Amino acid sequence: MFGMEYDVILAYIFGLILLYIAGWVLLGPLRFVFKIIFNSILGGIALIIINFFGGIIGLHIGVNFITALVTGMLGIPGMSLILLLQYYLKA
Repeated sequence: MFGMEYDVILAYIFGLILLYIAGWVLLGPLRFVFKIIFNSILGGIALIIINFFGGIIGLHIGVNFITALVTGMLGIPGMSLILLLQYYLKA
């Protein structure tokens, strides 16, 4: 009688451990995707701010998915990269 209860408890513990491992494995890449989306939104906002204040001195960067993604993933270096590419491709 008592042996059966221990088996059930061990099965629950084993099931919880497997559930934790499966959740950890599946949520890792999902967090990465959400981080990229969040950073891309922030990159788009930064591009809009640069365009607003850069219009005074003639800076303009088109806001699209690629520029938002590059700026979101790389941050300030990404913005610098886009500005340098824009400068060299226009020259």
